[in-house]
Amino acid sequence: MPPTLEEVAQIAGVSRSTVSRVINNHPNVRAETRERVWQAIQECGYQPHAVARSLVTNRTRIVGMVIPETVTTLFTDPFFPLLLQGATEACNTHHYQLLLSLFNDPTGQEKTYQRVMRSGYVDGVIVASASLQDPVIPSLLRDGIPFVSVGRHPDEQINYVDVDNVNGARMAVEHLIQLGHRRIGTITGPLDMISGQDRLRGYRQALAAHDLPIEEELIVEGDFRESGGVAGMQRLLSASPSAVFVASDIMALGALKALRQENLRVPQDISLVGFDDIPLASALEPPLTTVRQPVRRMGALAVEMLLDLIEHPGAGPRRIVLPTQLVIRKSCREKEVMSS
Repeated sequence: MPPTLEEVAQIAGVSRSTVSRVINNHPNVRAETRERVWQAIQECGYQPHAVARSLVTNRTRIVGMVIPETVTTLFTDPFFPLLLQGATEACNTHHYQLLLSLFNDPTGQEKTYQRVMRSGYVDGVIVASASLQDPVIPSLLRDGIPFVSVGRHPDEQINYVDVDNVNGARMAVEHLIQLGHRRIGTITGPLDMISGQDRLRGYRQALAAHDLPIEEELIVEGDFRESGGVAGMQRLLSASPSAVFVASDIMALGALKALRQENLRVPQDISLVGFDDIPLASALEPPLTTVRQPVRRMGALAVEMLLDLIEHPGAGPRRIVLPTQLVIRKSCREKEVMSS
């Protein structure tokens, strides 16, 4: 037979009612008692009845994560597994479950939204990688569902966790300028996403700060996919850049492939800087200089922010912007090469 509430109470050395209060997240339980009860639950394998608990607390202890990307993108771009890892770890810490929702088309998104989000099945939602035109954020606002965006949003009502994309991109381009490059191209992210806009802004700021002209032929819009990096670099080559800032590492991988197709070498012929510092970046040949963003931490902080929002809905907008770090490897020419 499955373990009972009484068995959990006996292992933890508390009353049955105390175990019930812990499971239902009642505030009047000491932290050390709460931890002892959860340890007993894990030890004996007790599974609280989710439906019964939700009737008592009006909570399901389920957090939804909405990623408006295709399934293929989710499993080919390492950004999303890292984000999910951080979010899952935070949910486990707080004894929540993470429900992942993916959509292949707008019809599927609307059906899933109606079935899952509006049904009260989740206590709150994390939205990752949404474009400014995506309907999911207006829908969540309309329905009053607590949610956090992974990525800055211009609407002042929206709670978000993000990195300093502007400064990260500026650091990358200034690194190239310091190496002596003057014709610096960029393959941007999608410009209907704030991250794409912010990284382009950082690129422009770096050039302007060093009195370098901003040439539109050196700016090509990408899509955060490898194929976008290939197409973007093919377009940029006609403008003869000596270096390129690519707004994601996955696109930088595509750019590297395009350069090899043209028998151009990195960094001897063109220097390359990416953004993300995915695990693959250090394994490329040459290892990619890139801007590191703490993706797992963003996932964890998004969960922490959402749970605080659920518990304290009346507080003001919550915003977290994390710093980025330039990781210098071998994909850029050094001053000695430039000066020869």
